[in-house]
Amino acid sequence: MSVDAMKVAVVGGGVMGLATAWELTRRGLRPVVFERFARGHLDGASHGATRNFNNAYDEEHYLDLLVRAHEGWEALGRVDGEPLLRLHGLVTHGDVDLGSIESRLGERGIHAEIISPRDAASRWGGMRFTDAVLFSRDAGVARASATLGELERRIVDAGGEVRWETPVTRIEETDTGVDLVLADGRARADIVVVTVGAWTQKMLPGLGLPHLEVTEETPAHFRPVDGSAWPSFNHYVDPTRHPATVYGMPTPGEGVKVGFHGVGDVVDPDARPHRTTHADALADYVREWMPGLDPASAVPISCTYTSTDDRAFVLDRRGRIVVGAGFSGHGFKFAPGVGAVLADLALDPSALAAAPFRLPPEAPFGR
Repeated sequence: MSVDAMKVAVVGGGVMGLATAWELTRRGLRPVVFERFARGHLDGASHGATRNFNNAYDEEHYLDLLVRAHEGWEALGRVDGEPLLRLHGLVTHGDVDLGSIESRLGERGIHAEIISPRDAASRWGGMRFTDAVLFSRDAGVARASATLGELERRIVDAGGEVRWETPVTRIEETDTGVDLVLADGRARADIVVVTVGAWTQKMLPGLGLPHLEVTEETPAHFRPVDGSAWPSFNHYVDPTRHPATVYGMPTPGEGVKVGFHGVGDVVDPDARPHRTTHADALADYVREWMPGLDPASAVPISCTYTSTDDRAFVLDRRGRIVVGAGFSGHGFKFAPGVGAVLADLALDPSALAAAPFRLPPEAPFGR
């Protein structure tokens, strides 16, 4: 039986695991990332070309994390001649306290302004607005697949490793470290960071995690019918008329992504049906609110959300195990900040994430 020893191992090679490993390399370590699937797989939550870089938050812990994430995005810089963040702006409208968000963003030096529905419609003719709109030019789109590739490149260039198609079947903490049980042996680490998304509960059944619900979500790309400019967007809709808040963003070459937030079927990630849901309702929404898109042109996308009951992330440490989980469909934009927090936790047993992200203090650690 082979045994491979390292200081810090990361289990899970999606964006959170890769961002953590990259952050560890920036602090002089050479982490090893173990990922069960092949590079570019479609089974988790990190694939695809774009993610909404949505900054419309008014909670302090998310704004703190957003600032830290932005520092990481800036450090990652440009890939293939353009930044990993396309800051074409974000519009937020509907049944939400726009004033509170505008105020909190302004306190952080983040651009935010409330504009009239008439002005919004003149800027973004492909959308319909009936009430005031919050616009931030400091938001837009994260180039998701390009981000994964750049993170891996930087990890490897710094002496770390990303081992694709290397599943970890069990994690066992000992008095001296952590054993990772692999198909062909074991790996040993002083500390392990676990970022396995939909498989978190299965991988860490004794950690005292909160309830994590795995759902399959199916937004879609729609074809533009004219040359209108497209921002990223959030629309807090009337829940009696539409299933949930709508989000979206332009994806060059694919159309405009539009989706309901967090309405998919609960699934087992190992038996995912890849079934499109709410397609008719999504087309109806586009027909009513987005005259610049063809509602009959939907090309569905499948991904997973792993959500806590309160939609707060889990960023904490128990013993020698650090966990990042429960990103609840709004984590990708925060990835460099999440990686920095998880690296803090891995390297300093006294470090703490913001209180809303911590495990319950009474949660037992089970070996």
